[in-house]
Amino acid sequence: MSTPQHRLRERDRPWMMRTYAGHSTARASNALYRSNLSKGQTGLSIAFDLPTQTGYDPDDELARGEVGKVGVPIAHKGDLHALLHGIPLDAMNTSMTINATAAWLLALYIVVAQENGVEQASLQGTTQNDILKEFLARGTYAFPPAPSMRLVADMVAYALQHVPRWNPVNVCSYHLQEAGATPVQEIAYALCNAMAVLDAARARVPQELMGRVFGRISFFVNAGVRFVEEHAKLRAMALLWEELGRERYGVRDPKHLLFRYGVQVNSLGLTESQPENNVQRIVLEALAVTLGRHARARAIQLPAWNEALGLPRPWDQQWSLRIQQVLAYETDLLEYPDIFEGSKVMEGLVGELLEGARAEIAVVDEHGGAVAAVEYMKSALVDSHRERLRRIESGEQVVVGLNRFTETEPSPLLAGGHSSVLAVEEDAEAQQREAVARWRAERDQRAVAAALRELRRVAAAQDENVMPATIAAARAGATTGEWAAALRESFGEFRAPTGVVGAVAGAPSRELERLREEVDRLAEALGRRPKILVGKPGLDGHSNGAEQIALRARDAGLDVVYEGIRLTAAQIASSAEQEGVHVVGLSILSGSHRELVPEVVAALRERGADVPVVVGGIIPGGDVPELMAAGATAVYTPADFELTTIVRDIVALIARVNGLQAAA
Repeated sequence: MSTPQHRLRERDRPWMMRTYAGHSTARASNALYRSNLSKGQTGLSIAFDLPTQTGYDPDDELARGEVGKVGVPIAHKGDLHALLHGIPLDAMNTSMTINATAAWLLALYIVVAQENGVEQASLQGTTQNDILKEFLARGTYAFPPAPSMRLVADMVAYALQHVPRWNPVNVCSYHLQEAGATPVQEIAYALCNAMAVLDAARARVPQELMGRVFGRISFFVNAGVRFVEEHAKLRAMALLWEELGRERYGVRDPKHLLFRYGVQVNSLGLTESQPENNVQRIVLEALAVTLGRHARARAIQLPAWNEALGLPRPWDQQWSLRIQQVLAYETDLLEYPDIFEGSKVMEGLVGELLEGARAEIAVVDEHGGAVAAVEYMKSALVDSHRERLRRIESGEQVVVGLNRFTETEPSPLLAGGHSSVLAVEEDAEAQQREAVARWRAERDQRAVAAALRELRRVAAAQDENVMPATIAAARAGATTGEWAAALRESFGEFRAPTGVVGAVAGAPSRELERLREEVDRLAEALGRRPKILVGKPGLDGHSNGAEQIALRARDAGLDVVYEGIRLTAAQIASSAEQEGVHVVGLSILSGSHRELVPEVVAALRERGADVPVVVGGIIPGGDVPELMAAGATAVYTPADFELTTIVRDIVALIARVNGLQAAA
């Protein structure tokens, strides 16, 4: 009996199911991974902490407060051995969300596999390695753009020859959407970044192999709650990717032209207010990447319902895994051909997105391509994010439980207070500092020194592939910080554009006009414009909130000092003193607020800068009293979404501490 056209002959295989995880220590994360795999997870997705992502050892000054907070710390091959203990690397597909130090982590992975009897040709997985996205949205870059692109190209060339089943680059549009990208911008900038990678790889790979290079590029996308439009975005990306392959790179093999992507659904839309609503958001967003067979994700990882509150617990991650399993195994989702084929709505949406994305790609080309257009794209993302926040503040864009339907019953999910999220052990950072010191003391110092000398030579040579020397350094026992420091000597340092300077003035509103009047009165009373320093201490690269506060304060008439990410407490205090600011605003989203806020307050006091400090970020309510006791004057959490109200509070604070009447 023949199968009807509206059904598949055989049910499709489910996508790869992952959980983005890692925290505290390698051993603790290994236990979590093995537990998740035992529950039916089918691939690994490793979250690294910020020092590992940016090339610092746990005992570096900039790592203070950040060790093990947003991922697992990996300082050397011993740590990775502990992380992967008991996990069969010849059978596992491992995704590593790592960019600036991707070459190093791939080298460590290869060495650990080989020391466990697994050859590199057998390894399967992905390194994100999308460094341009880091300059635009995430901030975990380590080196300037040109040498960073060289590292990417070297990895592509090395993997093509030696690790053929590995995806050396995973172009990540996920963080572009988190930074405010519209669907058109997400498509356009992701594909522009991919073109920059492919153009860089041409210098390292023979032309006849470029089809294979194209076929190993994968994508990591975002899927928001407007799931019909989000699905159309993915179909548009697939069409444009095939078009680029055929027309720009001469790719002919249909397998190489496939748009291969994994996804984490939107974390930007998760709310601290009524966080139980996040569950249905996650389910709907998962539908965007599973409903249509022609644009179905190859791998999915779902955030947990409480990620807007802090680090999820194993139970929270299990809940998200079970959502995937219910979709894959209980519903009939995998039994049909593409349900959107022939849909006028879908065809129309895809057409709109294709038209907009092609136009935006042309603008980036006019700027000289993605590498040269970083500042343009960054400013465009900042502007788009500001428009998104304006719609939420005005109520034009409804967020249930945040700006509408805010009356609520107490949530039993939050009854545990601090126990509703995972708390990293207090002494985890101290343990890692001691552990890396022991590692350095016990290794073969001559072998490490020789390997690092060779790494510096190759980095300076420009025309040699850096991967063999990187693998040799990993095998000898060098540390993450030592590898990055060796490359910084050759490549130099870099500070990416903030996007704030290039952003246009915000749309006027009556509320903002009233606030400007208040600021004008305060400026007259002070004898100069009130000035705020917006600071990002530590290694946290999520700068979206800091940028938007800086813009709103500027639109309100304040003088604003914003120097971007990755500042020490001493640097923030020095700038506050030299600039003569009236208030310091700290933005921290990595969970390091308990360590960094007191450090900044102490550094300010040491310099005699007796100015109030306000703090914003992903801060659990239970931590607020501690921060206030440590010297913070006000603390804002994700529930405080009205930026004009926050700036008005700051203006009133400046007036109060200067002995003036409230500006209003």
